[in-house]
Formats: sequence, structure tokens, C-alpha cells
Amino acid sequence: MSTRPDPALAPRLDLVEDLHGHLVADPYRWLEDPADPRTQAWAADQDRYADEVLADLPARAAFADRLGELVRSGAVGIPVWRAGRAFSTRRDPGQEHAVLRVREADGTQRVLVDPMALDAAGTTTLDAWSPSWEGTRLAYQVSVGGDEESLLHVLDVVTGELLDGPVDRCRYSPVAWLPGGEELFYVRRLAPDQVPAGEEQFHRRVFRHRVGADPATDVLVHGEGLDPTNYYGVRVSADGRWLVVSASAGTAPRDDVWVADLACDGVLRPLQVGVDAQTSAWVARDGRLWLFTDRDAPRGRLAVADPADPDSWAPERWQDVVPESDGAVLSDVALVDAPDGGHRVLAVHAVDATDRLSVWAADGSGRLSDVTVPPGSVAGVSAPPEGGTTAWVGFTDHATPPSVLVWDAARPGELAPWEQAPVAGAVPPVVVTETHATSADGTPVHLFVLSLEAAPSGPRPTVLYGYGGFGVPLTPGYSAQALAWVAAGGVWAVANLRGGSEHGEEWHRAGMRERKQNVFDDFAAAGEHLVAQGWTAPDRLGVLGGSNGGLLVGTTTTQRPDLVAAVVCSAPLLDMVRYELFGLGRTWNDEYGTAADPEELGWLLGYSPYHHVVEGTAYPAVLFTTFESDTRVDPLHARKLAAALQHATSSGAPVVLRREVAVGHGARAVSRTVGLAADQLAFLAHATGLDVR
Repeated sequence: MSTRPDPALAPRLDLVEDLHGHLVADPYRWLEDPADPRTQAWAADQDRYADEVLADLPARAAFADRLGELVRSGAVGIPVWRAGRAFSTRRDPGQEHAVLRVREADGTQRVLVDPMALDAAGTTTLDAWSPSWEGTRLAYQVSVGGDEESLLHVLDVVTGELLDGPVDRCRYSPVAWLPGGEELFYVRRLAPDQVPAGEEQFHRRVFRHRVGADPATDVLVHGEGLDPTNYYGVRVSADGRWLVVSASAGTAPRDDVWVADLACDGVLRPLQVGVDAQTSAWVARDGRLWLFTDRDAPRGRLAVADPADPDSWAPERWQDVVPESDGAVLSDVALVDAPDGGHRVLAVHAVDATDRLSVWAADGSGRLSDVTVPPGSVAGVSAPPEGGTTAWVGFTDHATPPSVLVWDAARPGELAPWEQAPVAGAVPPVVVTETHATSADGTPVHLFVLSLEAAPSGPRPTVLYGYGGFGVPLTPGYSAQALAWVAAGGVWAVANLRGGSEHGEEWHRAGMRERKQNVFDDFAAAGEHLVAQGWTAPDRLGVLGGSNGGLLVGTTTTQRPDLVAAVVCSAPLLDMVRYELFGLGRTWNDEYGTAADPEELGWLLGYSPYHHVVEGTAYPAVLFTTFESDTRVDPLHARKLAAALQHATSSGAPVVLRREVAVGHGARAVSRTVGLAADQLAFLAHATGLDVR
């Protein structure tokens, strides 16, 4: 990188607080306020510096060109069937966003929702959608400018007429239709003037809504007096008789579940309340209450009960259909008809983060057969609610964009193509090597290593990616960034860290709360393993992560600056003492702990990156990427750590803050994705010595 003026160092406050006996310094507290003129002036200087550094990167244009092809490869969603109509998403090369389509029984297709038609600037995203049981109406939710606020609309599927909406405050709202398409259940936050200041993102309630009616007249169904951070799930059986409501406090790995008989008194009765387990419940077309649960089964199981007999709801009376498997994690199921009568269950299990398919008897008599599926990820299985022998399977792997396969009970051992996502450019001949590192406590940590070679031929520029939190598994998936890096001659590795769910709920809990350090140890062990195996060297190793993964690589920066040459830290959590005060932070304290508790504050201070910056340390090159409309993780985290590292580092390597406006934490237009990814890869390439031509 050429010589240029460094950004002005941010003024440091002499601010130290006594928190439960811990003296906690916070020299950059003032950077929490984006409206403070000092913050705005500092941010403008950071923008100038970022523009100069990134414009100077020699690989930027080449990566942008390659990513322009690979990112613009298409994606196809799993169809949702309703009365002979199939609803699904598809994005073709050249499109900024996927469109939502309906496929009629005669095979003709129409676009129902196109985000670019709603907003030519590309800042509107389609968040969620749900067709009515009859397939005649569609509820869909959109957000503008990255705010993820999810405005709810209802349209007529045949005419395209907008029947309802926008209904605001529907962020993370499920939709459950009643038969007939006139009414639905959904989740909506209370109005800001009805909640305490600072709690506007909480206080959700379940409502019953009549299409076209004023939302102010909606019937309150559930949520009054419960935890204000609750997220709710809602499901209705196809016959309209059974309502199931679930609630979880923030992202806690446990939920409460209630069931109501709408044909009788409609009272929600507890199925599971106050239990440290997760259970997803629904009444299927066979009339049974299906229970997908990790209760007494951390790797997951599928059981059934009788919805009309509350005595059968006792967990000791649940009847297993797909019991817990030793060494495999159950992730999805679909109920289909058997060719000769009765029912079958198509089940998805993961082993070392790679998915398998199998067929089970729905009466609980056991496993019937396996289904041949290529090594990769099954993104889900779907079957028509009215029945049939066919199911649709979402599939992807490291070189295949999201596509759809079809399975039929008449040919139970095989899958056939249904809809393939188009590929815009040449996908490199990537070779995937699976290996295991050994963490500090002896725990094996699985890695996928992507390269043009089956074995290391000498240390090469390598990117290590991880997440390690919230039970999120990192299974094989098409990544334009990974493919562009490998095509340029680099190595890309993905680590399956504790905190995810690759080995079930116990694996998740081994990386949360007081055990969070395990995640960082796993990641460091993965990096050390790549070095020991000859794939890379510390001066050729970069790490990348976003959101909770941003916390991961931020902690790597402060705990192991010797291990890596470059860090890309995107939309990160970094001040773990004050994270609950901003965005959705309060909903994550079951994952991390709360600073309000003296013991838990100790956990957080043990690794909080912002609080472990040591002046005079030779820190690696760091690129922070933030999104000013992010309503989940406040950009203040990156501002504060960027300022701290710029003050402290002795290495001379750049610490860069790249800010982006009008986008949020999640979905974005393809062109925005290309620009961000090109900057990230070019930064990593320069710091690790990857020669991109």
C-alpha cells in the first residue's frame, strides 16, 4: 500500500468505571453517539482513509470482475406447495434480488413480488412470505434501506391486487393462515408509545388479523405479561382446528409451547413451559401432533402425540418416529405418502456438517432406507400439505449454487433434478479436503479446506472463516468469495467451531456463556492446524467473520495477533460490556451473559476485544466493514475498536473502517455484495501476499 496520511487518532477519554468491583476503562465512549459532531468528523476522516487504502489495492479490480460473475450466479428456493400451486424464489444472473414466483398446475409461471419493481434503487428486500392454504392469497414482508422492519402486505395471487398493508412493526413475524384466506395469525410489536423508552424493538404480541381490516382492531391472542424480549412462532393446521404458539426469550436455546383447539374454546394450553429445551410442534394432515425436539435428545428427534389428549403431551408419552441418532444431528423432516398407503418421513441428518437423507416409517417402526445425495448441504425439505409421494429438496455445496432436487417415495433411494440455479461464470475446479484440528482442551474441530490442490504444496495465502455461536452450523454452501479466492490461487478454510450446532445442542452450549472462550480456542487451533499441515504460515493467514463471527475474529485480533497477518471484521460485536444497550443486544444475553451480573461480567471481560487492546502490540492489518442502517449490531462496536487499535498498534499495518449507508445487517443487492466482497478479498490478498492476476 502506498504512503498516505494515516487517519487522525481519536481523542481518548480518561473514563474508568467501577462495575461490580472491576475497573473498566472506556476511552472511546463518545464514539457511541453517531450524532456527536466529534464522531461525525472522526468518521469522515475514516471514510477518507478507507477510500485511499482500498483504492490502492492492486487486486481490487480483478476480484470485482471475478466476483461479478460468481456472485451473479443464480439461486433457486425450495417450492412451497398450496393446492397445486408452487411458490418459490429465483434469482437469475444479472438480477439484483431474487423474485417470488408462482408456478401454476399447467407449468406456467408468474412473478408475484419483485423487489426491484418496488424500488429501482435496490434497497428494498423481500424478508419473508407465506401463501394461504388455498394458494389464492400471499402474505409477504419487505424492508427498506436495510432496516429489517418487515412491512406486511397481502396480495391476491390471481389478480396481483394488493389487498392489505403495509402493516408495520412486523420484524421477525411468522404468518399462519386460517382456511379460506380471510384471516391470519401474525406477530407485531407494540407501538413505541406503549413501551418503555429504549425498548421499542421488543414487546411482541401474537394477533389474529382479518385481511383488509385496520390492524388496530386485531385480536390479541398471546404475549401479554410475558418476557418483553420474546420471539413468537405461530402455526395453524391445514383444517384450521389447531393453533400452536411458541415463545423464546431472545435467542435462548429453549422455548415454551402452547396448543389451542380453535374448534372448541380456543384456549392456549401449555405443552412445554419452563423447560430447558427447544420443541417445534405442529399438527400434520394425519391428525397427529408432531414434535421436533432436542428435549432429552441434544442431537434432535421427531416424536408424535395426540393433540386432542393433553395427557399424551407429557414427554414420557411422546412416541418417537425418528429417534435421536448417535453422531448425527436431525435438522429437517417432511411427511409424504407411501406408494402402497400409509406415510413416510423424509429426514435430514448432518454428520460432521455434511447432510444425509433417509426414509423412516411414520408409525415409528424405524428406518427404511437411505437416499443417495451428493456431499453437501440439504437446505430443507418440502412436501405438499394435501399429500402425495413427492418431496422437494434444497441442495447446495461448495461449487453449486442453491438448487432444488425432487424425491419420490416410489424411488426412495434416489434424487432427481428439479430446478438448477444458473451459473454466470466459470466455477474453479475446487478440491475440498476435510480435516480436524485439536483445540486447547483436546476437542477435535472439523474443517473444510478448499483449494485447487488436494494437498498442500507449500504455505499459501489462506483465509480462515468461522462463526461459532447461536447454534448456527457452517455446512457446505456456494460462496462466491471463497471460489474467487481459490480461483486466484489461495486456500479457503471453514471451521466448525463450538457454539454452532454441527454436533447438536451440546456442541452449541459448549461455546456459549462461561464457555465462550472454547470458541476462540477452537478457531486458534484451526489456524495453527493449517500452519502445521503446511497449507499456510502466520504471515500468509487471514481471518474473516461477520456479526458473531466478527466477535470471533475481533477476539482473535487481540488474543492471537501473532497467528494472523490480516483480519476482516464485519458488522461485529466488540464491546461486550455494553453490547446489551444497543440494537438487539438485549436478546443475546442468554448466549453471552449479561454485564448486570457480577459473575457474568467477568466472563465478558475475559475476552471482550475492546477491553483487551494493549498499547505497543504489533497488530495485524484490520479491515472493519459496517453498515449504517444495521439495526441488529450497532456500528459503534467497530468504531470503538478501530479507534483503539489505531492508537495502540506498533506494526504499521493499516486499521481501516469501511462504512456503508442504506444497507443493514442482512440481505442486500447483488451489486452491493460484489463491491463489499471485492474490498474484503483485496485487503486480505495484499496482507497475505496473494498475487491476483
